[in-house]
Amino acid sequence: MKDSPADNQTVATILVVDDEPIVRDVVVRYLRRDGYRTLEAGNGDEAQLLIEHDPPALVVLDVMLPGIDGLELCRWIRARSDLPIVMLTARGEEADRIVGLEFGADDYLTKPFSPRELAVRVRNLLRRASNQYDGSGHALKFGDVEINAVMREVRKSDEPIKLTLKEFDLLQFLAAHPRRVFSREQLMDQVWGYRSELDTGTVTVHIRRLREKIEDEPARPRHIETVWGVGYRLSP
Repeated sequence: MKDSPADNQTVATILVVDDEPIVRDVVVRYLRRDGYRTLEAGNGDEAQLLIEHDPPALVVLDVMLPGIDGLELCRWIRARSDLPIVMLTARGEEADRIVGLEFGADDYLTKPFSPRELAVRVRNLLRRASNQYDGSGHALKFGDVEINAVMREVRKSDEPIKLTLKEFDLLQFLAAHPRRVFSREQLMDQVWGYRSELDTGTVTVHIRRLREKIEDEPARPRHIETVWGVGYRLSP
């Protein structure tokens, strides 16, 4: 077996949660071809047991599941950890995608999807999760917020703030380029590692969640600003 793309010394484990055996089989084959170890679950209850007893490095999670659905499972995972989550949703179910992002999913794909694209998304998320940033390692600061890029920690008024993988990456990227305006497409490219042809709402939801966590008045943000018609910037 070739080395995992995410880690040349440790094979990352991916949990694939989908009630359609054919979908699981295709996804698992592509992930194993890329060198990952895989676990499979056909429902939310099985997934919870696997996460508790054999914690994966990332979860590929379908929204529509029997019993505990994907959205509830996403919320359950996020209440316990910052485990990266890629959600799979039916085409046209925008509400499920937005709710999934609000619950803490890092990314999503709509069915039918390209298994090759899913493998790329997984690789990008795992690379970000294990990334040790180049540079001095000095903390980034603005207002009463401090970002430790090496430790992947954020503190506000010296109190720790719990962020998901992509919330941290987005905040760190904006803070590293103060006052510079980035479009949604540029942020998707720089933070998620790919460009989206459509406005998926991914960036918008992550910006909203970040404001709720670091701004004193999320409705009137002081630091994470919207530049109407262009994108977003961070003002120290």
